[in-house]
Amino acid sequence: MKRIAATLALLASIGPALAQTPMTAEEFEAYTEGRTLYYASNGISYGIEEYHPGRTVSWSFLDDECKEGFWYPQGEQICFEYTDGTGPQCWTFFLTSSGLTARFAGDPPGSELYETRASDEPLKCPAPNLGV
Repeated sequence: MKRIAATLALLASIGPALAQTPMTAEEFEAYTEGRTLYYASNGISYGIEEYHPGRTVSWSFLDDECKEGFWYPQGEQICFEYTDGTGPQCWTFFLTSSGLTARFAGDPPGSELYETRASDEPLKCPAPNLGV
C-alpha cells in the first residue's frame, strides 16, 4: 500500500501533462499489483481485472467467467495474453486524477476504457463447468 501511495504522489506531482504521458511498465505495476479494478466505456460497465504479483491477471467481462493471463510491456503499451489463446491485446495506459484510462492499440482518442472503482478484494471466479 505504501508503494502505491508513493507512486501516486510522484505521478500527481507531474501535473496536467500526466494524462498525456503513457504509464511505464513500472508505474503500471506499482499502481495495479494486488488490486482489482473495474472498467467502463461510455458509461457502461465493461469488465473487471485483478492484478496479481508476477504480472499475472484474472479478467472477467462481468459474466462470471474468468480468464487467466499475464501482461508485459511492449514499447509504450501494456500487452495482455490470456489462456484462451486470443493472442496479445495491447493497450496504452494513462493515469488521471480519477484513475486509469486505457486505449486499445489502434483505437482513436475518445474510445478509452476508464477505471470506475478499485478494490483490494479478489475477483470472484466460480469454477468452470458447474451445474448440470
